[in-house]
Amino acid sequence: MTPIHDTTNHNGFSSEDANVYPPHHGMSVNTYLATRLSTLKPPMNKAPNPIRLLRMLTRHDWTFFSIAFIAWTWDAFDFFTVSLTTSELAETFGVDVKDITWGITLVLMLRTAGSIIFGIAADRYGRKWPFIVNNLLFIVLELSTGFTQTYSQFLATRALFGIAMGGLYGNAAATALEDIPDEARGLLSGMLQQGYALGYLLAAAFARALVNTTPHGWRPLYWFGAAPPALFIIWRLFLPETNTYIAHQELRRANGSIGKTFVQEGRVALKRHWLILIYLVLLMAGFNFMSHGSQDLYPTLLRNEFGFNANQVTITQVVANLGAITGGTVIGFCSQIFGRRFSIIIMCIVGGALLYPYGFISNERIIAVAFFEQFAVQGAWGVIPVHLMELSPGAFRTFVVGTSYQLGNLVSSASSTIEATIGERFPLAPLENGVERYNYGIVISIFMGAVYAYVILLAVLGPEHLGRNMNVAYDADAAEATGHSLSEKAADHVPSEDGDVEKGTAAHMQ
Repeated sequence: MTPIHDTTNHNGFSSEDANVYPPHHGMSVNTYLATRLSTLKPPMNKAPNPIRLLRMLTRHDWTFFSIAFIAWTWDAFDFFTVSLTTSELAETFGVDVKDITWGITLVLMLRTAGSIIFGIAADRYGRKWPFIVNNLLFIVLELSTGFTQTYSQFLATRALFGIAMGGLYGNAAATALEDIPDEARGLLSGMLQQGYALGYLLAAAFARALVNTTPHGWRPLYWFGAAPPALFIIWRLFLPETNTYIAHQELRRANGSIGKTFVQEGRVALKRHWLILIYLVLLMAGFNFMSHGSQDLYPTLLRNEFGFNANQVTITQVVANLGAITGGTVIGFCSQIFGRRFSIIIMCIVGGALLYPYGFISNERIIAVAFFEQFAVQGAWGVIPVHLMELSPGAFRTFVVGTSYQLGNLVSSASSTIEATIGERFPLAPLENGVERYNYGIVISIFMGAVYAYVILLAVLGPEHLGRNMNVAYDADAAEATGHSLSEKAADHVPSEDGDVEKGTAAHMQ
């Protein structure tokens, strides 16, 4: 593929195209690979005042970000209810903890189907109604989980929950980020992603309050989880579509047929971006292995291996997720300064360095280590929403972000089951009540070490489009599909101070 314009800088890339086409546009394979290390050099963009960035957001921006954030938070809450009640579920259904982890695995596997169904619907028909349907399903399925009587019913309900859950992430990312100012996206990306950590924190807190505190055992946690989505539905009913989606829909309508234009955009996107789509799936597989590998069995490690009581487990989990929230927000903001790939790599190195204490300190000092380990894990994750948005084709942003994320989940869906199975090869002396114990610390450390190395490799090899303008006027795919010319404003992009176009940012970001 060759550059469309003849005017190029010394890197061989047209500055006029820099905010329309990805920075690797027009490069040969050899040139691309040769620039992977040099493009890791942090651009050192001027650090914006985070308060000023937040003040830039309008009431419209805050409203859409808030509904996306709270829905993503509760999505995570509903998911982690199983992780936090594995022992209680195993006792109720008369199975092993390893069998209950299949409830987690099925959710992760089926989320891909949901992301495809709801992602295409959101890109074709709008963000609003797929979001509402998602939350209706959450209400029904969380209530159903709380009423299950057999292990088979439990697995079936969680499988259906996986489909519903899969549809939300891409929709939330697009709703939250596509209308906000470019320069605020790094910070808001980190904040949005930490809805996941906040959901885990809330799940841990409410599990302590609701599980085994009534005659109904673990069930009230699931019944409670079904209530807030009703409020999200009411909130979203009063909001319109995002401005970016409306502009894209108007362009399709002006082309004569919304449906036919949507299909044509899909053909263009697939032809141009099939390789980046594969890369995003591989990247998200690594990130989901990183997240689930460090979190899903950690409460079990604390209880089973270290002998923590319920209060100690809750405190450790809460502190760990405070670290996650802090890390995601801080590193998401810093990625605007240092670049997306560089930020991811540094956090993987920090997380890897902390693996030994994370799985081996058996007293309450583990709380501090858990804070910083999750700071690193979710610090890297804080870059992801905006990184995926910047690399995705504009017309299919919800579909690509959601589906790459969920296909990565599919690949990593057996994380907890793999760790639980391997853990059985490292038995420890049983507890006084006869419950078997395993050295999950060794398993998590080996597993996470391999995952960190994999993510670092992909981040080194991958592309970046820092500061991409997401307005339809800058969408080359839409221009080709509709026959419209790109806006002259697409030239409003400059390279970084060291002349590296891959680190270039929109001129109004300076």
